[in-house]
Amino acid sequence: MHPMIMFSRINKWYGEYQALTDITAEVQRGEVVVLCGPSGSGKSTLIRTVNRLEDVQQGQILFDGHDVNGTDANVNRLRSRVGFVFQSFNLFPHLSVLDNIILTPTKVRGLKNSEARARAMELLDRVGLAHKAGAYPAQLSGGQQQRVAIARALAMEPPVMLFDEPTSALDPEMVGEVLSVMKGPWPKRA
Repeated sequence: MHPMIMFSRINKWYGEYQALTDITAEVQRGEVVVLCGPSGSGKSTLIRTVNRLEDVQQGQILFDGHDVNGTDANVNRLRSRVGFVFQSFNLFPHLSVLDNIILTPTKVRGLKNSEARARAMELLDRVGLAHKAGAYPAQLSGGQQQRVAIARALAMEPPVMLFDEPTSALDPEMVGEVLSVMKGPWPKRA
């Protein structure tokens, strides 16, 4: 069985600055990997290459056996299979919590609205925010917004979840609640 993600001799430059140098690594299905390093060491850049938010100049990235940078790569399909949670939440401010979560499953996966709502409510219950389904992002704390962002990413039932400094913008007392949500347990995709 092939790795879920495979990096092979990845190199990335921003002008003269080389952000990634010959990165080679594999991530197996179900494996939890943490990238640690100082600011500017390329952690965010590397995980952003998995779903082509950043392109690489050299090397190969395979996701579930498929070349991410290949000419036949379907970027939209790839992004629908990679859950990504950023430090800045990126919730749509004009949509309720529930609508933030159901938007992508209905528009991208074609899920029926009723099914998407039921799944969203399950996820909101799991992250302890079912009572906030009708609230808007501005009405939530930072920790609550981040838990909604995690639920939104999980609503697509991705085989891979990527987190880019998901607790760095939070007050210290909010970090624990977000980490407990990230740890799961989460149901396996059928």
